[in-house]
Amino acid sequence: MPSLRLIAPAIGASLACASLALLPAANAATPTTQTVAEHTFANGAATPGLAAAHFGHIGTPAKAKVVTGKNKYNINGYNWSGAAKTGSGFSSVTSAWTEPSVTCNSYNDLMAPWVGIDGYGSSTVEQTGVATDCSYGYPVYQAWYEMYPAGPVYYSTSSYPVYAGDHFTGTVTRSGTTYTLTLTNTTRGWTARTVQSLSASNASAEVIIESPTASYPNFGTVYFTNSQINGSNLANWAPVLMDASNGYWYEDHTSAVSGGSFNIRYLAE
Repeated sequence: MPSLRLIAPAIGASLACASLALLPAANAATPTTQTVAEHTFANGAATPGLAAAHFGHIGTPAKAKVVTGKNKYNINGYNWSGAAKTGSGFSSVTSAWTEPSVTCNSYNDLMAPWVGIDGYGSSTVEQTGVATDCSYGYPVYQAWYEMYPAGPVYYSTSSYPVYAGDHFTGTVTRSGTTYTLTLTNTTRGWTARTVQSLSASNASAEVIIESPTASYPNFGTVYFTNSQINGSNLANWAPVLMDASNGYWYEDHTSAVSGGSFNIRYLAE
């Protein structure tokens, strides 16, 4: 995998906002078949890794980036990859994806596709998506939402089951200080929706894959479709594109956006 040429961060730039759940690395390949965890941890998390995770904002990545376009890579998003648009007046963001079948590289691996408002250079995020955690040595999938800086809230794996190959649509809408976060699993036929209040800046809108641990399982390629901001195709907004890194290597690569579609491809370390 290519190495990064990092420009030193500006003072106050945020490398990552996640609470890291550092677990021992696995010595061998781990199974890729999900087994639903038997125990429930804080905030309804199905695994200790999810209970320790905190998704959230990326601070000001444009001030701490790889050389844009170097070796055809995007700016360094650290724990984020995907597309973000900054500005004001964002009232909705939506995207669809198929949940990938992952291979765990270590017990520390954790990744989550999500959609949200805020977080790129602001201190709040209103987001919903699906997390895949490897802290049991195999992938466990769980749907969630988060009103960062509050912690994530996980949906019950029995009422809202998630499996690799399930097709999702995530949507976040805003009216004033009221946010509606909706996640639909069209494969299993369920919709999880919550209405939350928060005084936020509404300074960005995103379609993202994030790893709070900066450690990704092998997720292959995730294809995002029907991605829109304020009802207009994502490409019309000319969003910032990011590739995730662990500080030493690129973890994945985000393609160009065409209409409402783009993909994020895992890169082996």
